Amino acid sequence: MTATPTRTVHPVVYLFLIFPFGAMGGYLTVAIAYQLSQAGVSVEDVAALVAISLIPQTWKFLWAPIADTTLTRKRWYVLAGVVSAVGIFVTGAVPADAASLPLLYVAVLVSNVAVTFMAMAAESLLIYNAGHGEKGRAGGWFQAGNLGGNGVGGGAGLWLAQTLPAPWMAAAIVAIACALCIAALRFVPEPPPLPRTGHYGRSLLAVLKDLWQVARSRAGFLALLICFLPIGSGAASNLWSAVADDWHASAGTVALVTGVLGGIVSAIGCLAGGFGSDRLDRKVAYALYGLLMSACATAMAFAPRTESMYVVFTLAYSFIQGLTYAGFTAVVLEAMGLGAAATKFNVFASLSNMPIAYMTLIDGWAHEKWGAAGLLNVESAIGVLGIVAFLLIALATSRRPAPRIA
Repeated sequence: MTATPTRTVHPVVYLFLIFPFGAMGGYLTVAIAYQLSQAGVSVEDVAALVAISLIPQTWKFLWAPIADTTLTRKRWYVLAGVVSAVGIFVTGAVPADAASLPLLYVAVLVSNVAVTFMAMAAESLLIYNAGHGEKGRAGGWFQAGNLGGNGVGGGAGLWLAQTLPAPWMAAAIVAIACALCIAALRFVPEPPPLPRTGHYGRSLLAVLKDLWQVARSRAGFLALLICFLPIGSGAASNLWSAVADDWHASAGTVALVTGVLGGIVSAIGCLAGGFGSDRLDRKVAYALYGLLMSACATAMAFAPRTESMYVVFTLAYSFIQGLTYAGFTAVVLEAMGLGAAATKFNVFASLSNMPIAYMTLIDGWAHEKWGAAGLLNVESAIGVLGIVAFLLIALATSRRPAPRIA
């Protein structure tokens, strides 16, 4: 079913709708991770906490049909937005130390389950209200809100935590800012409801059938393959604050370059990545962006361990991460087609979080074994292997022209 927007929607609204999703991730990986590392918690334990937050993002396709077939998108957004804001507050209000890790695991897991429903609602509103001629523009604003929110949530959250008398105050401000994004709903129409199958199992079966039709095509198969491979995962960005001491970076520097400034740079990368993906084969563009990320990680590994190098390379990494996010989105939108579009998007998005999760754990393990250089070189090498594997499979599945008859 194709829906026509009932009124013109400026695409900036999608930036605000997805902002809390990015802000929650940034607040955890920058503000909370930095506080934990300063309290003596190991990088490996911080990486495990971040990986816990990615579990719902990996499996959210299982409950995506619930969001499509029950409440309206706006009601799901409001409900999930409130729970997510409360989760952010609890995560920041709990003492950032080793003894609180079990409670942090629970708070992070619950809040990240909630935020998946909020993101599903935002994605549905984007898909149904963006006109055919403005999907690229709307998608650019959407990803800019995701990565920009990640930077702002992390940077502002850390700065507030370092400035205000008590950590819970910073958590409260970030939570309130995310909750206020609910107000953006008034500027976007509610899409028409999807046909109800009457049973969750039937809805899931219909989605799987639709996904199977996509997977049977070469474009769909390669898009699914990209989701599993560690190409441009950007996992090191989840640990920048935890490893900042290796570059002698201060809390203010970490807050700036992995926070607000990093968010702006990555948002610009999103727009540039979308531009490039429209002018190259989208799968090739995504592979090139991944190669750039591996090159950046390798260069950072061999550069001097100084605060200025930390600034230069984390910002370069942020820009390239924007490229890869835009490239991934272009590949998925090209392959997924019509049908259960919002749910299929979440299938691809869920699968794409798998390499982010396992690469975050691998990066944390590599840092414990070989330090900062090991983390960066291991991520770079695995990324290159993923690109090689993808290109070989793409070539092997390419259609060869039939020989001419003499």
